Amino acid sequence: MSLVSSLKHSIFVRIYAGLLIVCLCVALFAQLLMGTINKERVQSYRENMAMGAFHLVSEGISHQNTAEEREYWLSDASSLFGANFKIIPIDDIDFTASELRRFENDNTVVRYVEQPVYADVYYRLPDNENVLTARISEVTEQQVRAIAVFLLDDLSYEVTLSDKRARLAELEEKFSFPLAFVPVNTLDLDSDQMSRLRRDEVVISLQDPNSSTSSSAIKIVVPSEINDMAVLIGPVPLFNWFPLNLIISMILISMFLISLGVYALIFPLERKLQLIQVGVNEVSKGNLDIQVQVIGQDEIARLSATFNAMTSHIKRLIESQRELTRAVSHELRTPVARIRFAVDMLADTDDEDSRFMQRDYIDEDIESLNGLIDEILTYAKLEEGSPKLDLEPVNLRELLQQIERETNALGKPIKIVTNLPNAKVTAIADRRYLHRVIQNLAGNALRYAETTIIVSAGVKKGNAFVSVEDDGHGIPEADREKVFIPFSRLDDSRTRASGGYGLGLSIVSRIAFWFNGSMKVDESRELGGARFVMTWPIKPLTQVLAADELTQEKSERDFDTK
Repeated sequence: MSLVSSLKHSIFVRIYAGLLIVCLCVALFAQLLMGTINKERVQSYRENMAMGAFHLVSEGISHQNTAEEREYWLSDASSLFGANFKIIPIDDIDFTASELRRFENDNTVVRYVEQPVYADVYYRLPDNENVLTARISEVTEQQVRAIAVFLLDDLSYEVTLSDKRARLAELEEKFSFPLAFVPVNTLDLDSDQMSRLRRDEVVISLQDPNSSTSSSAIKIVVPSEINDMAVLIGPVPLFNWFPLNLIISMILISMFLISLGVYALIFPLERKLQLIQVGVNEVSKGNLDIQVQVIGQDEIARLSATFNAMTSHIKRLIESQRELTRAVSHELRTPVARIRFAVDMLADTDDEDSRFMQRDYIDEDIESLNGLIDEILTYAKLEEGSPKLDLEPVNLRELLQQIERETNALGKPIKIVTNLPNAKVTAIADRRYLHRVIQNLAGNALRYAETTIIVSAGVKKGNAFVSVEDDGHGIPEADREKVFIPFSRLDDSRTRASGGYGLGLSIVSRIAFWFNGSMKVDESRELGGARFVMTWPIKPLTQVLAADELTQEKSERDFDTK
């Protein structure tokens, strides 16, 4: 079975495939979302990191009095920083609206290029007409030390410690990490770092990520001109691509999306089961007209179809049982009344010949009752929905020969013509029930034939068939479907006077149904009377439980007219 067919017919395969697709889609969405979020985070990180350094360079430029001094200072700053600082008119660069808004908020603009890797950083100068820019290929320790030098240069314009603290607090607003004056003895530095600090060197240390902070960071200790005091920059957090809060957020979002996907997959199944439950509730209340409408070809749809067939079958069985009870009570009245009359006659007469004659009448009526009971039991067994079929290869030639012998033994003045098939022609069937079909059809033909009946059997285009024809009056086309309804009577030509109880053809119809075949009646081309034909597959499949809709509809209409 192909995957498309499996998805179409199996709701569980569809759910499993749907879950797999949902998980793959959510994983792809989570990856794209994580990438987008990290792209925005790293862009914000670059801009925040560049903000403080470029502000210090901008402040250093503003402290220069002449253009020559500014150019000289900017050249030194470029050498110290390891990148070429330039001042460009803001109108010479095509900035976007969002980049201009960042300038309005005194922020930097970073344009990152992946191939080759570099970033162009822009910072608007206080004159609002020029921008300070530099192209940075990578972040190095040289740049970190340069920032410390720029900071010390800016603080050198302040004289007292309080002024320096105030200036440091003012500058801290431009940095994304803290700046503070701290006593040297409060710093957690080893002997080597202390020695470097005494030599007026900038000390850079990596902070352990397993400590109180959740990510790696660096601390920069800058020696100041104030004894036993140093400027502490940081801790400066290093960029963390997968912080714990982001991972937790992505897990929660993914679980939520998977839950929505699972609900979307389960909801149709739940809805279908609710429809079936409503149908079951209605049936429990005695409403057998309920039909569960479940669209699809999966297990639930097939279950609903089986449920509908079951309720229709139960309804038909109940109606059939009522009709059968009503018909049986009617059929029993005549032979019982005749037996009672014969018993009364036996009691009232002393004539021996009359008594023997009444006894014979009683025997005939009892035989009639036995035949009626046998027909009723056979029909009820076929109608109950679970006949046991002993399927086996049946030789059709031998079966027709047996029927011919048995029919001739009845001694009726009717010619029996059998069209015998080849001796090797066989069909899969229950021999006992197939014999009953041909026997009933032949018996029915004998009652209405005038001189001849023809019995045929064979195999044609993968189907086996049996056919019985007579030269009687035939059956009008409008009444042909009614002959298979139990206890049905058509007209005066087929009354009780001709014998039978109206169950023979009903039994034949039910046997054809359980053979997964069909039964029809039309006009005999050769004899001009009625022709009954039953066809069924040579190798019949297992019959599913379903109502014989044609017989059911005709029976219901016939019942409503009574």
